[in-house]
Amino acid sequence: MKKIAVTVAVLALGLAACQPKADETANNETAVENAADASVNAAVDASNAAENALDAAGNAVDNASDAVENAADATANAATNG
Repeated sequence: MKKIAVTVAVLALGLAACQPKADETANNETAVENAADASVNAAVDASNAAENALDAAGNAVDNASDAVENAADATANAATNG
């Protein structure tokens, strides 16, 4: 009976000794997952910024085209009405 009690005590101590290592491993895995999430979020943010810049450039081209068209119309109207 004493042998069983000692064996159980040794096993309990062994498991208790492993617990900090398991906690550390879990914390490390969480840190890696958080870093991966942050990396993905940064990539998504960069992609969104690039898409917004492209949209802004397209809008600027459209606005310039409209301005040229309006100037041509104004010139044609001036020639017709002048």
